[in-house]
Amino acid sequence: MSLAEPGAKCAAVQSLCAAPPPLDARVRLTEPPGIPGRPPRPTLVPPSQVPWRAAEKREGRAALLHALAHIEFNAINLALDALWRFPDLPADYYADWLRVAGEEATHFGLLKGRLAEHGHAYGDFDAHDGLWEMARATQDDVLARMALVPRTLEARGLDASPAVRAKFARAGDAASAAVLDVILRDEIGHVAVGNRWFRHLCAERGLAPARAYENLARLHRAPRLRGPFNVEARLAAGFLPSEIEGLLESAR
Repeated sequence: MSLAEPGAKCAAVQSLCAAPPPLDARVRLTEPPGIPGRPPRPTLVPPSQVPWRAAEKREGRAALLHALAHIEFNAINLALDALWRFPDLPADYYADWLRVAGEEATHFGLLKGRLAEHGHAYGDFDAHDGLWEMARATQDDVLARMALVPRTLEARGLDASPAVRAKFARAGDAASAAVLDVILRDEIGHVAVGNRWFRHLCAERGLAPARAYENLARLHRAPRLRGPFNVEARLAAGFLPSEIEGLLESAR
């Protein structure tokens, strides 16, 4: 979690996935210093200051790949944070988030490779910190974390993926489009993990999931979700038809 260099972090995650250590979910860990571990670049700026990316041009595609790599690097940290921060959960919870961390590391590696093909490295473009801001906001409640990171912010990636993939395909960048296919396939599973544990925790606390989500979204000022929505991917990730209908209605 504290490792800053992306290659070292990815290697450590993959090693952890290959040989998970013994688990004692009762242990309460103190927060490691300097988390999340990040390299000195990219420079983090407000979302409005991240430049628009025209995928028709090679430099624009590189900037878009960089934005995606930044999301995946943050997603590694988010999965690791979900692992260490919240005690007293079933063993499957920790196994799920360790698997997610490993897959996010793979995604980062794929995007890093595509960036190199475009003559760039991670850190070459500015980025924003929206994902981690929500992680900080939900650090005291695992229910809020499950509600507002995987099944809200990361689920937006399911919605955005088809349009982003189409940009690469139209530009003739089939290799990058293929990476997006891998990421979408895996991210459906990651959002499903969030849905699984959100509902588990709601049941454990005697909460109605729909009302609990509304309350948490309001409390933490989650962004309003606007379409288009990737309905097929959201259903595959475990969203209920009633939830999809609510999204579509609120976006009208």
